[in-house]
Amino acid sequence: MAGSNRIGRRGLLTAAVAAAAVVVPGVAVAAPTGPGPTTAAADPAAAQRRAVVRALESVAQPLRTTEPGGRTADLRALGSMIGDAEVVGLGEATHGSHEFFAMKHRLFRYLVEEKGFTAFALETSWSSGLQIDEYVQGGPGDARQLVKDALGGSPWDREEFVDLIAWMRTHNRSHPQNPVHFVGDDLGLPRLGDRIFERVTSHVRAARPDVLPQLDGLYAGLRPFDDVFAYLRKPLAERRDDAAKAQQALDLVTASGAGASGDEAHAWAVQHARNIAETFAFATLDVTDPASVSAAEQLRDRAMADNTAWWQRRTGGKVLLSAHNGHTGYLATDTFLYPKPQGSRLRDTYGRAYVAIGFTFDSGSFLTNDAVLTDGWKSVTVPAATPDMNEYTLDQVRHRDYYVDLRTVPRAARDWLDVSRPTYDAGSVYRSDPMPRLAIGRAYDVLIHLNQVTRARMS
Repeated sequence: MAGSNRIGRRGLLTAAVAAAAVVVPGVAVAAPTGPGPTTAAADPAAAQRRAVVRALESVAQPLRTTEPGGRTADLRALGSMIGDAEVVGLGEATHGSHEFFAMKHRLFRYLVEEKGFTAFALETSWSSGLQIDEYVQGGPGDARQLVKDALGGSPWDREEFVDLIAWMRTHNRSHPQNPVHFVGDDLGLPRLGDRIFERVTSHVRAARPDVLPQLDGLYAGLRPFDDVFAYLRKPLAERRDDAAKAQQALDLVTASGAGASGDEAHAWAVQHARNIAETFAFATLDVTDPASVSAAEQLRDRAMADNTAWWQRRTGGKVLLSAHNGHTGYLATDTFLYPKPQGSRLRDTYGRAYVAIGFTFDSGSFLTNDAVLTDGWKSVTVPAATPDMNEYTLDQVRHRDYYVDLRTVPRAARDWLDVSRPTYDAGSVYRSDPMPRLAIGRAYDVLIHLNQVTRARMS
């Protein structure tokens, strides 16, 4: 399981390796391998494929568009599939396709207006989420500049997120009694910044000024935390010492609460301190050791699930959670790095009150970046799926774009969906050799399939 391809499968891991000056060879994008088209008579799988397509067509719901705004009648069946879920995980098969990002905006608007959702949570840093939410609640600034400042260099530094954030702010102006919120559920990657430290120390200054000097001493060498990739070049022993200080600070803040245990300000200060401590714990990974890298990624998925659940339970609002398919679903294509994704953890927490929605697509373009979280994003185009891939059969359904409840599909489709096959799957970095594999029926509750995607729009 060791090796640079294994470590580099996902964006953060490739970035970590690059930060430590470990070379990850570039892999040229190639057409997926597999058998070419064959006639039904010569292909022993053709009859099964036709049966699967018929089964899917009997339950598939056509999707009118992925673009936000306009009529939403085509989303009513999806609303029924979501039911009374408190958290809905909406994935993305790539980190750089317009249609995935636009559909997140469209579905969020529908869930806010029709089902009372109050938060859009994104696979971005907790501190960036706080910054964006200040703007959404009416704070100063400009949506496009805010995206540059808070999401710059990330896969979400895109016009689609400018549009989403601008809509959230406009919604709040006209619905002041029922505002929506933006939440970053990730660790402080690639940066924590300094404001999150200040949020912790300002609370302690007001509640327990006697312990402030000790807290300031613990945080003195840690703040600001502006570049995780530069930080990862520090000696491992130094990083471990920093992580111990961040944990001591969390313990100090937790023990220093004034007033009742339910005190709101104290709860938020502890949550901020926890995010700082977990970020420094993640940053103790040893990029030369695959097991250490996997442990760090498992910490990250656990933290993302905990942050999402903390926000939802603290506020009582319903959450649409946006992340890669491999984080919102129950299975990832890389089971070494992600043996228990965020979605699986949220299912443990919420049971059926968590619903995982995955995306697939047959062909098209997206943005990818071999030097992750820099401005080196480039467009990649992939051809139509080959017969050995999940998407080939999914794209035979008569609807160009559609969605289907995987929990209730007929047996012929269920058996086929539960088998692992090659699939299009791209985080910040795309690898096509070997193709990732996934059993879609075991990964999600609901699937949205798109015939074609186009690259996301640079902001």
